[in-house]
Amino acid sequence: MNYLQIQPIEPLRKYIRYFWVLENDSCYRSQKSFKIIPDGLPGLIFQDNPKAFCDQDDQELPQMFLYGQTTRHTVHKSDGKFRNLGIYFQPTALKSFFGIDANELTDRHIGINDLIETDVTGLLSGNCSIGQQVELLTDFFLKRINQKNTNLEKVDFATTQIQKGYSLKNIQTDLKISERSLERYFKQYVGISPKLYARISRFQSALAYIRNPNANLSGGKPNHLTEIAYRNDYFDQSHFIRDFNEFAGTSPKHFILQANEQVANFPEWKG
Repeated sequence: MNYLQIQPIEPLRKYIRYFWVLENDSCYRSQKSFKIIPDGLPGLIFQDNPKAFCDQDDQELPQMFLYGQTTRHTVHKSDGKFRNLGIYFQPTALKSFFGIDANELTDRHIGINDLIETDVTGLLSGNCSIGQQVELLTDFFLKRINQKNTNLEKVDFATTQIQKGYSLKNIQTDLKISERSLERYFKQYVGISPKLYARISRFQSALAYIRNPNANLSGGKPNHLTEIAYRNDYFDQSHFIRDFNEFAGTSPKHFILQANEQVANFPEWKG
């Protein structure tokens, strides 16, 4: 399979983390299984082949769809050739681009044409190169940027601080807001509670050590689970493994053996 990552233009970087392309051009037909892992980010996927992917219940996915925050692992399956163009949004992008409360799409996906009237799917389905498709989506999202408001700025600040490991209590103090207000803002702009977002961010921080064979750990071993646990503020190794199983659907050691992760948090599963 071939993988490509493309950075957005400067005006979109507050809203889009990056574009990605995953392509399987093999003529050999074999079903592939991809595991979706919570990462604190909503996203969008366009399929050149509208029948290439189905969900874990064998239901075909829309050709172009948005998805919200995921709170649990799930599976997508493919059979045969495909080329998918995806976008990893920033945490609050659904509200910025589409004006919807983000919790409406938590653990859900929706076809773009079921949400708004647009011809973007048809345009992308034309005989376009990857570069042309990215340009079309760039123009589409530039036209959809909503003016920022104070509450959105607060949530952007909070998500950034959480990713850096700051406590929710300190963030509330910095923003001069109550725990209840922060909860309400996160539900509206991110789609999950700040506590769950913090758990997913901590899991992702630990997963970065699992992915990195050159991680600066004792003995240089990325599977030194106790050290990874303590570095990421888990109580102990057991606490870390429980969280890992909840979000990844497997143990850290099994993830190392079975995950072929060309697209972050969307690994092909070998077994």
